[in-house]
Amino acid sequence: MTRVALRGIRAHLVRFLLSLLAVTLGVAFVAGTFSLRTMMGSTFSGIVASSTQGDAYVRGSEPAASASDNGSSAGDVREPVPAALAQTIERVDGVRLALPAISGPIVLVGADGTAVVSTQAPSFGMALYPEETSDFVTGHAPIGAGEVALESATLESSGLAVGDDTTVVLSGMLETVTVVGEVSLGAPMAGATIVYLDVATATAAYAADGMVASIDVYGDDGVDEETLVAGIDKALGAAGAADVETVSGADMRAEATEDINAMLGFVQTFMLVFAGISLFVGAFIISNTFAMSVQQRMREFALLRALGASPGQVFGSILIQAALVGLAGSALGIAAGLGLVSLVRLAVAQIGMNLSGSIPLDAATVLTSLLVGTLVSIAAAALPARRAALAAPVEAMRDAGGARSKSLRLRGIVGYVLTVAGVAGLVLAWSRPDPDGPALLGLGATALVLGVLVLSPVIARYSLSALAAVFVVAFKPLGRLARGNVIRNPRRTANTAGALMIGMALVGAASVLAASATVSTRAIVDDGWIADFSVQSAVEAVPVGAVADLRALATVESVDVLRYGPAMLTQDAGGSTEERSLLVVAIPPESIGHTLDFDAVAGTLDSFDDGEVAVQQGVADDHDWQVGDDVTFTTATGEASARIGAIVDTALIGAPIIMPDDAFDTIVPPSQTVVDSLLVTTAASSTSAEVRADVTAAVAPYVVLSVLDKEEFASQLAGQVDQILGILYAMLALSIIIAILGIVNTLALSVIERTREIGLMRAVGLGRLQLAGIITIESVLTAVFGTVVGMVVGVGIASVMPAVFTEVGLTELAVPWAQLGSMLGVAALVGVLAALWPAIHAARLPVLDAVVSD
Repeated sequence: MTRVALRGIRAHLVRFLLSLLAVTLGVAFVAGTFSLRTMMGSTFSGIVASSTQGDAYVRGSEPAASASDNGSSAGDVREPVPAALAQTIERVDGVRLALPAISGPIVLVGADGTAVVSTQAPSFGMALYPEETSDFVTGHAPIGAGEVALESATLESSGLAVGDDTTVVLSGMLETVTVVGEVSLGAPMAGATIVYLDVATATAAYAADGMVASIDVYGDDGVDEETLVAGIDKALGAAGAADVETVSGADMRAEATEDINAMLGFVQTFMLVFAGISLFVGAFIISNTFAMSVQQRMREFALLRALGASPGQVFGSILIQAALVGLAGSALGIAAGLGLVSLVRLAVAQIGMNLSGSIPLDAATVLTSLLVGTLVSIAAAALPARRAALAAPVEAMRDAGGARSKSLRLRGIVGYVLTVAGVAGLVLAWSRPDPDGPALLGLGATALVLGVLVLSPVIARYSLSALAAVFVVAFKPLGRLARGNVIRNPRRTANTAGALMIGMALVGAASVLAASATVSTRAIVDDGWIADFSVQSAVEAVPVGAVADLRALATVESVDVLRYGPAMLTQDAGGSTEERSLLVVAIPPESIGHTLDFDAVAGTLDSFDDGEVAVQQGVADDHDWQVGDDVTFTTATGEASARIGAIVDTALIGAPIIMPDDAFDTIVPPSQTVVDSLLVTTAASSTSAEVRADVTAAVAPYVVLSVLDKEEFASQLAGQVDQILGILYAMLALSIIIAILGIVNTLALSVIERTREIGLMRAVGLGRLQLAGIITIESVLTAVFGTVVGMVVGVGIASVMPAVFTEVGLTELAVPWAQLGSMLGVAALVGVLAALWPAIHAARLPVLDAVVSD
């Protein structure tokens, strides 16, 4: 039967090509995802190997209460250690060097006068020790505060050259420096901006309190790392060093690599979700192709049965065809996936992030891609193959190819049950959003989508008559003929539209989500952000020097500083003490009602004047906190407590605890404090235009700062949401492309199936253009049907999200009717484009050959 299967493919080659293309697109995403993940892992592993070359590391034994690392460390962020321990460590036998790791944020101004900013990669300065064996491409190590060296990629992206003068923002102040050297780390740094400083300058900027992130230890030649670790531990123990630990270089690199792989695993999962969507949509095309092929070849299979072929042999021959389509499509998909990764690498290189090495293609990627594509193809063809295998030999005596339609009763019942269950799940998610809302939303959405897909033939039978009414009236008699063709076989129409239905449900949901997020963001800003202007930074922090510059302006009444930093919360856990890191935000007490406005759910915000703190309602519920309770934090000098004066429920400040400046300064170390925003109020005697001009001029030297009014600030936040959702749209576009292929495929197969019917219509006077018009109307009806049903489902699911995700800032529901209407127009255009090739093929069929076609 293998030979029969191969001849079937060769005899009906066109029928399988579009299915093969659908498999190719879906597998391309799978192969590309694995290859991209491997490439990114290789890039970051190279960074770890280049930046973690020590034989041992001394660091804090406890994780730091850090909300975000400065980017200079790839592994866990730990509590800092005293830099003075380096002197003790250097006296250990076998230790050649013990160098405190001193690093922190910096802003480098490039040759064009703007800050060197690359995507989300960090920008940091590092102390460069004379004892380090750095690989200088040219120049020398910096000497004194007026000199810096740059990593090779940073030097290239900045447009600077060794010997050039430029500016850096260090410790919030502007400094003029000369580039005196170029350092190569031997691997791409993924867009990170790395500036090397002399030890004294770096210490003053980042380790003025004598604390550093770690101490890098280099051993003598031939000294075993574990022996080195044991000797250091003994020396530190004898010196009474507390809360420190020593790890070997190998363990440090392994830990950092594991952290990176965990982060990249999330990226891979995110991309594989879309690969799964693409393959699921592609499965509709494959199933439709084999279903129509089986129906058209039913006499062929019946003759095989009459000649002695068993049901299992017929079944196996069709699955062989599906497997071959899957294998060929998967092989092409692997090649396409590598091409996709090449495009991604070029794209990220344009924004300053270089990925290392050649495009990887390992055995696991190849095997996984081949298995996925092949198994999806076989599974999609299984039901049509079963129908062919059960064809009775007597079918060979029939003139029609067994095109009898089965009842939709059972399918309708199952579809109704699933749909009702899905709607019930969404209603429950809306009525009880916490804590079961997300789970109920997911289950309800899944049941609703599956229910509508199962029910779609029933929906098609009754809704297509209404959708076709315009065409029936406007294009007589073509509209009526087209309507009859799409209604005659509702299963086929529904299956064809099913692929587009899924894609448009996702796009519709994303559109509502995007509009709701934008409106919610603007509502939050409009309600609570009452400052006349805000100053924001393009990098992690606003330089502190800008605060004094703005406060010195005569046109400015006040400048409120919004800061954040890490804190270590100490709480009782069943009789033992447990520490947990979390983010805290500091705002001046006078800013409430002046530049920021939000209300207390319990207590009063007037308590800020007494040094009390406010906690978010969700956090208070999690910890069972009430107004008047004390919250205890671990600090560098011991413990500090703060009383809860208010419980708030606001998305304006995205931190679990909000506290006044005095309490913040007690709990958060100055070295870990970040200035997030400056809130500016206009003086009574000044106009907004004057203030904007003065503030803009004052912050211009800092190159990374922008001045925004309320509308601009809201637009900036909304733009960030749009960027994230833009990625979703781009990925969902693949499923739409596959769905379009499904319409083309089904129309082409429909033309083949109706060859004799087409010949008879042409023989009785139907023109070529009229025939092409009928097929085009069929395509448009199918596309519009899938789009309408998909959008209704997607909008319905997305409409529940604001009730479920209110705590994360999605507070408003907005349905972009104009955008959804434009999608209907696009669907109609898609239908026209999808019909071009099948319509041309049908119009070119010779009339006599078509009439006598079997």
